[in-house]
Amino acid sequence: VMFASERLGRPVKWVNDRIGSFQSDVHGRDLVSDVEFALDADGRFLALRAHTISNMGAYLSTYGSIVPTNATAAVMGGVYDLRAVFMEVRGVWTNTVPVDAYRGAGRPEANYILERTIDVAARQLGLSPLELRRRNFIKLAQLPYTTAMGRVLDSGDFAGVFERALKLADHAGLAARKAEAKSRGRRRGFGIAPYLEATLGKPTESARIEFHADGTATLIVGSQSNGQGHETTFPQIVAAELGIDPTRIRYLQADTDLAPDGGGHGGSRSTQHAGGAMLKASEAIIAKGKLIAANLLEAAAVDIEWKPGEFRVTGTDRRIAFDAVVRAAFDAAKLPAGMSPGLDETGKYERTAFNYPNGCHVAEIELDPETGVVQLVGYWVVDDFGRIINPMIVRGQVIGGAVQGIGQALLEQVVYDPSSAQLLTASAMDYCLPRADDLPAIAVELFEGAPTKTNPLGVKGAGEAGATGAPQAAANAVLDALAEWGIHHLDMPLTREKIWRAITAARG
Repeated sequence: VMFASERLGRPVKWVNDRIGSFQSDVHGRDLVSDVEFALDADGRFLALRAHTISNMGAYLSTYGSIVPTNATAAVMGGVYDLRAVFMEVRGVWTNTVPVDAYRGAGRPEANYILERTIDVAARQLGLSPLELRRRNFIKLAQLPYTTAMGRVLDSGDFAGVFERALKLADHAGLAARKAEAKSRGRRRGFGIAPYLEATLGKPTESARIEFHADGTATLIVGSQSNGQGHETTFPQIVAAELGIDPTRIRYLQADTDLAPDGGGHGGSRSTQHAGGAMLKASEAIIAKGKLIAANLLEAAAVDIEWKPGEFRVTGTDRRIAFDAVVRAAFDAAKLPAGMSPGLDETGKYERTAFNYPNGCHVAEIELDPETGVVQLVGYWVVDDFGRIINPMIVRGQVIGGAVQGIGQALLEQVVYDPSSAQLLTASAMDYCLPRADDLPAIAVELFEGAPTKTNPLGVKGAGEAGATGAPQAAANAVLDALAEWGIHHLDMPLTREKIWRAITAARG
């Protein structure tokens, strides 16, 4: 495209079609792990050892080698008091397109390895999967907790979130639902999966706030939204800090002429990093506003107090609205001596600590043993994302991520012909994406009882959490239904053909 544009002396646009996309876009999550798990006589977790072979594709892509190594290691051990973890990862070259970051990028893999292993261990030991987890959660008194992989978890009520998820899913009524399904020749399966996420990505971000003489403002942020709703959430943060209506804020993103410094999205980092930068820019706006307010109120700047929307003189009823200060900022006659007109400030944020979103996913399925068909009949999520800025945006991200994880667990698979290397799933007719009729309504409860101090907003990333918790919840539910036939593990995707073949083989 660049060569053609240079030769023709004009812009050239290339548009991929669907088949070209399947053949050339990076794929995700192609690995095989052998796992060993050690427990003591009381069912306490002692150690986890995982040997992984990870496909890199025919050549290395941007984060191809980071995903199964550092990104997976970041949360290996999950929300449990597990003191010893060993990981060995070998990347291999194959004939496929490159494998790279796909929503969650390593964290779903780590949580899947752990949560499936816990379920298998519980069945081998004759313990309830619920009880085995309860015995091993990191306790509140242990926080801050340094994991076996050296990560510091500063906050989280892991047992509390787990119990809330069970209640939300009406676990108490499960036995009756299982009996009713069996009376119809079906089987119910119940899968639960606590998860631990980690915010990763670039460590820095910038934001600029520019006020205009008419009282409106422009917010300029370096990172680019790719569907997370930055256009809604980011102006909301600034509006809350400054006490103005968010509709007065024009939002611009990823314009390198206006914001040359930006870390981009990725790693569930955006609100923490951009939010931190916006807070710093807002603080600078307020600091300049105090000087202007002091001049207008004929008071010392040290005596000016701020609350969103207005400045006031300490100990008096003298006050001035923020809007009036904004207008005064453009009137040289109303400014302190030597101050330039305008109210524009830039903030930069650099991460000093990671934060760790966490939660619990619960899936309930109904299985037809004669056909292998699985119907997802219930799905519930409780998430700890720290402070919630916009609940609607967050719930949308969780639901979208959960659907991606459910699709991975039950439906989706890239298939190459083993003899010719021909890609067999090269269109949406062959590659099975989840559709609306594959899914129930997904209930999401947001738990704000464990705030984090790792960033000034107190937020924990939300964008990838749904995809991090879902695959193992769905898989655990299917394997719970299959336990009757002594089937304790199948590799994803748990398609109806694979399930039917497993049941048929078990029946002999």
